[in-house]
Amino acid sequence: MRVLVTGCGGFLGREIVRQLLRRGDTVIGISRGTYPDLVNEGMQHIQGDLTDRAFCQNAIRDVDAVIHTAAVAGVWGEWEHFYSINKLATDYVIAACQTNSIRHLVYTSSPSVTFDSQHQRNLDESAPYPSHWLCHYPHTKSMAEQAVLAANVPGQLNTVALRPHLIWGDDDPHIIPRILDRARRGRLRIVGDGNNRVDTVHVINAAAAHLDALDSLERDPGRGSGRAYFIAQDEPVNCWDWICEICEMAGVTPPQRKISYKAAYRIGAVLESIYRMLGRTQEPPMTRFVAAQLAKDHYFDISAAKERLGYRVRVSMNEGLDSLRNSLSGTHASRDQ
Repeated sequence: MRVLVTGCGGFLGREIVRQLLRRGDTVIGISRGTYPDLVNEGMQHIQGDLTDRAFCQNAIRDVDAVIHTAAVAGVWGEWEHFYSINKLATDYVIAACQTNSIRHLVYTSSPSVTFDSQHQRNLDESAPYPSHWLCHYPHTKSMAEQAVLAANVPGQLNTVALRPHLIWGDDDPHIIPRILDRARRGRLRIVGDGNNRVDTVHVINAAAAHLDALDSLERDPGRGSGRAYFIAQDEPVNCWDWICEICEMAGVTPPQRKISYKAAYRIGAVLESIYRMLGRTQEPPMTRFVAAQLAKDHYFDISAAKERLGYRVRVSMNEGLDSLRNSLSGTHASRDQ
């Protein structure tokens, strides 16, 4: 197949590109930056901005499928920034797929599109979208997800939205570095009682889920198209035990101090108000969304992805942690020298 991957230089996008190349697909990557390493591995590259409608129409063509991973994540920032990249750009990607008769569109969504600040326990895809939002990221991602699913027309454009939760792995530039940085600076506290369970997903599994979805749409589009799917390790873990284990791997003192969820939530609300009033662009040290994410259960029923897309876990939690341990121990050794 000829597959176009947006956000090809991101943590997830890179792994998707490499898995596609390894199995022999032709891959075209779109990104704002340049990634000569991926080009050297065989990816064709188009540099540009997906918030430019004309660029999307010209660039997203002559392929069988699009995997749309490009997005802006985060818990702080202006609405226009999140809306333009997460929602508007997705609208332009959809329009380009429709105009240029592309058969399949796989969209990278997020479980946070269903998060209403309450526990998520064995949640499946019947969960509704919330009526209120704690930050712009899940709000704009939910809008984009709904647009992608509404664009599904069997036999013309087949669409799927995937919701991978807490993507991590050896080269993770987001979650693990953030955890370790806060822990090193003594700014990481256990929020809540420390017993909340969460789903995660190794980046290899998250990327493979996108290929599974693509293959499912190619084989039998009526079976899985027009739906969203949670994607996870299928091995929920205690959130804080997992965080502490990662800290220990990196030679960082794990968090020991605790703060109640209510206190963290109140502090987040106050800091958000102050930062808005002062017009500060950097993220507050605590927000309501972060407090809820760190204190609540987040684990999901992924049976639909298994049954309809053929998703399966390739890298187990233990295998992923062993690989991460080797990666972090090397980093730890170099820091000590």
